[in-house]
Amino acid sequence: QVQLVESGGGLVQAGGSLRLSCAASGRTFSRSAMAWFRQVPGKERSFVAGITWNGENSYCADFVKGRCTISRDNAKNTVYLQMNSLKPEDTAVYYCAADRKLDTPYVRTQEYAFDYWGQGTQVIVSS
Repeated sequence: QVQLVESGGGLVQAGGSLRLSCAASGRTFSRSAMAWFRQVPGKERSFVAGITWNGENSYCADFVKGRCTISRDNAKNTVYLQMNSLKPEDTAVYYCAADRKLDTPYVRTQEYAFDYWGQGTQVIVSS
């Protein structure tokens, strides 16, 4: 089991940056691929970025590519999402998620692949 708590959201002006953090507890965090999703009211959650258990592979969705960096520190049981050049359309609740499979060498992007979710952190980008 993995428990996840996101932090770092808030209000930021367009063009600014944010670093979201996801603190994890549980024995399997270091073996789990991790991902960030986001959701706006009335829409489904969409994949933003993911990273494998060892950090060797990572992937950002096309709509944030070039503005997104995902990283992890297994010693601190934390995964991070750095977002730069933020746009008003980045406004959403951002969720951290842990893949149900362990030791996968690839990033999965489908919501159903992730069994464990945080409560979300709100990001608001003002124009």
